[in-house]
Amino acid sequence: MIDQETERLNRQIIEQSKAFGADLAGIANVSDIKRSPSHQMSQKMPEFNGVGTLSVEGRERGVVQWPEDARSAIVIAIAHPPENPELDWWVSGATPGNTAGNRLLMSVVKKMADYLEQTLDIRSFKLPYHIEHGAVYMKDSAVLAGLGCIGKNNLLITPPYGPRQRLRAMLIETDLPSTGPIDFDPCLNCPMPCRKACPQHAFSGKVYTVEDYGMDELPGRSGVYSRIQCNRQMDIDIANAEAIDLEGQTAMGKRVKYCRKCEMGCPVGTAG
Repeated sequence: MIDQETERLNRQIIEQSKAFGADLAGIANVSDIKRSPSHQMSQKMPEFNGVGTLSVEGRERGVVQWPEDARSAIVIAIAHPPENPELDWWVSGATPGNTAGNRLLMSVVKKMADYLEQTLDIRSFKLPYHIEHGAVYMKDSAVLAGLGCIGKNNLLITPPYGPRQRLRAMLIETDLPSTGPIDFDPCLNCPMPCRKACPQHAFSGKVYTVEDYGMDELPGRSGVYSRIQCNRQMDIDIANAEAIDLEGQTAMGKRVKYCRKCEMGCPVGTAG
């Protein structure tokens, strides 16, 4: 049973996150996150060094290292509608945050960190994007925070936006209950146009099994998502990067437009 004061604080944090620019927000307790599928699987997964991973001395690739006093996570999302693809265009040599969408998310997190400390006397831990630099698995955290569910395209699916949003999380020292998961699953009887849209056929075969990983919740829900095949498309996207001018710099930059076909193939979500 959640006491009224805790419920009020949860609601206050979520409402303030939205006031600072988040389209969606929720809270996930760290103890719940540690039991989530990605966090449990991370130490059992085969070695992978594709796009989105880093090699950091003293850290095991893909394994979260938690701040000692972290008790809860605030998870935020901004909508990424089809008409604004530039929110996730990756620019080499760009300013911190890199993508426009990530800079918006970082701005919300910065405002929330100041608000929590100055107004509520709550210490926070701002997280980077990469697990190897201290991040957490955001999709699992978002499910526990009540934002949506993991779809058959292995993406977070939310009621208003489908898979078309971008995520960020921050940790806080206050022990708060998770605000999810919610009763929402649009994938049950879906013909899966998302999977059919993949140019690399990343959902074409079983990659992970219950027997190997000892759990029912697997990538792509049934273990059919291949990050290796998905990564092939990311490598192609990087090879096809556009040369662009960077403001205030003499060297040219490169703009990568990563594939979003499984996002755009999903029929869920009409807002944003």
